Amino acid sequence: MKGFAYWLVRHRTAVIILCLLLLIPSIMGMAATRTKYDLLYYLPQDLETVRGQEILLQDFGKGAFALLVTDGMNPLQQSELEESIRSIPHVDTVLGYASITKGMLPAEILPEKVRSVFQKDGCALTAVFFDTSSSAEETMEAIKAIRSLAGEMCFVSGLSAVVTDTKQLVEDQEATYVAIAVALCTVVLMITTDSFLLPIIFLVCIAVAVLWNFGSNYFFGEISYITKAVAAVLQLGVTLDYSIFLWHSYREQKTLTDDRDEAMAAAIGLTFSSIVGSSLTTIAGFVSICFMSFTLGRDLGIVMSKGVIMGLIGTLVLLPCVIRLLDKPIEKTSHRPLLPNVGGIGKFVAKHYRAMCIILALLCIPAFYGYRHVSVYYDMSKVMPKDLPSVIANVKLEENFDTATTHLLLVDADVSQKDVCDMTAEMEKVDGVKNVVGIDSLLGAGIPESILPKELVSSVKGERYQLMLINSTYVISSDEVNAQIDELNTILKKYDRGGMLIGEAPCTKDLIACTDKDFRVVTLISMIAIFVIIMIVEKSVSLPVLLVAAIELAIAANLCIPYFTHHELPFVGPILISTIQLGATVDYAILMTTRYKQNRLAGKDRTLAIQDSVASAAQSVLVSGMGFFAATYGVGLYSDIDIISSMCRLIARGALWSVAVVLFLLPAALLLLDKVIVHTTFDMKAAR
Repeated sequence: MKGFAYWLVRHRTAVIILCLLLLIPSIMGMAATRTKYDLLYYLPQDLETVRGQEILLQDFGKGAFALLVTDGMNPLQQSELEESIRSIPHVDTVLGYASITKGMLPAEILPEKVRSVFQKDGCALTAVFFDTSSSAEETMEAIKAIRSLAGEMCFVSGLSAVVTDTKQLVEDQEATYVAIAVALCTVVLMITTDSFLLPIIFLVCIAVAVLWNFGSNYFFGEISYITKAVAAVLQLGVTLDYSIFLWHSYREQKTLTDDRDEAMAAAIGLTFSSIVGSSLTTIAGFVSICFMSFTLGRDLGIVMSKGVIMGLIGTLVLLPCVIRLLDKPIEKTSHRPLLPNVGGIGKFVAKHYRAMCIILALLCIPAFYGYRHVSVYYDMSKVMPKDLPSVIANVKLEENFDTATTHLLLVDADVSQKDVCDMTAEMEKVDGVKNVVGIDSLLGAGIPESILPKELVSSVKGERYQLMLINSTYVISSDEVNAQIDELNTILKKYDRGGMLIGEAPCTKDLIACTDKDFRVVTLISMIAIFVIIMIVEKSVSLPVLLVAAIELAIAANLCIPYFTHHELPFVGPILISTIQLGATVDYAILMTTRYKQNRLAGKDRTLAIQDSVASAAQSVLVSGMGFFAATYGVGLYSDIDIISSMCRLIARGALWSVAVVLFLLPAALLLLDKVIVHTTFDMKAAR
């Protein structure tokens, strides 16, 4: 390793040029990688709701679906608008009163039940189907065209409208996320390092590694908008301490030799051996979320695992060459670190370790209770600011038509009109069902089939299935709508065993079931994987239990706060945070424990070993934790998208909780359990 490292540093100019040249394909790969904005896309493909969406697209040519509420239009204006919308590229079907009757049937002669589906209090309701999926670029362009065409008199609601607004908001803000993370990390590094130039070098090298990572996403074709928004910030926070470790090691090696190339080569070797275990636990945390059946976890897990590996390469290959190239400017901009001496923490913990252990035990009760009972939400519109057009449209739909969501019903085309009418009557008696609309139900209401346009009938009644709409007054992901979906499915299967209830609310119900299972599976896998890595690295049976338990306490303390403050989290928050915080911050515990073992093996008694361990590790843990906090907290405060904001604030707060647990509670536990540890750790025989 040292020979290769020495060759690397000697050829630093060529290495830097090669690393920079790799940015060309990376930037091209970034530009060619598509972004997914529909989180329901990541549901398992074998679910009935997902298969139903495929059937809808294959049999009817319909993918995305939106509801338009128009306010203050007369019948002629409404008819002209619907006709204009029909001409927009990728609009497949427009279902409104004007479209259905072509103006041949006066609204006044219709039963109130049918008329209220389309018209109420001066507002008109129109359903629009697109021939592309909810998050397809074509669908989003069509949504924009509808808004532009209709102006302020039209409100477009539904998942596709939310996705369109999400894309615009993310694209407007994502560059700012990185800028905020870089600015705050620069401030932290200016305080904690001994050169004003060094933080800029660290961040430039990390930025190169981030670009390598994002460029390689090209081979996956697409990534989610959440991954795209937070991966750069997470990679910065997670891999920043690798750069700090290399610099500290190089600074120490310079005192041992006058040959700076040799000093850097030695520093590379030492850094590699010290961070390999650290990086493995971080990668294990990210790999574990790849086991989620909700494949957003795989999307983020793969990208972040690559990010850690790219960060390692950037730290061990590019950064040493840049530091050696700019050695003199670094020295000219050197200053004393502004971080105060924190060595006194060790003496405090050693003196009060029994009190610390009592605090640890007492903290477990509220922390794990709140952690298990924290509330989450699944409604995608809740992650968005309230002033977005799609959110305003959803409110308008609910206020004017008493409709919070719309289900789609695929019924076998061979089911008789009588059975469809009977089924419709039963479904309309289900709590929260506003109305059920379909060709057969309209015909059953007295509208002659001959008056309906043939293209309209064929667009909702195919060879295999007929399409119906169910308007519900219950909001997505609520207990009421989930019970309603179960009852509707029971009625549907009575008349058509192969029928399917699909749409955003049924998909969200499946999402709830998937993520409940995922939370348990991912947490267990991450704990086992990291337990095994620590057991191998530390050669101990007891230390993995203690270290994982310490960070799990920090995670529980982090996630219990939303419970006690009555704050709902987006559904992915607890799943991702429990693994990211464990994988990214268990390094602090490993560092503390490694120093403790070294001191015990050097012949120090347990009290002195703990004092010196905390004194020597505290600064590294604080710098790393502050860097992780800085990279994420500012983004959490700035972002208008709650799913991104909540994740970043949870990660930032989790970093501080992990620092506090590792500096105060873990050393106390090590001191209390010293005898158990030395007798259950393979390489601590000398300390017995």
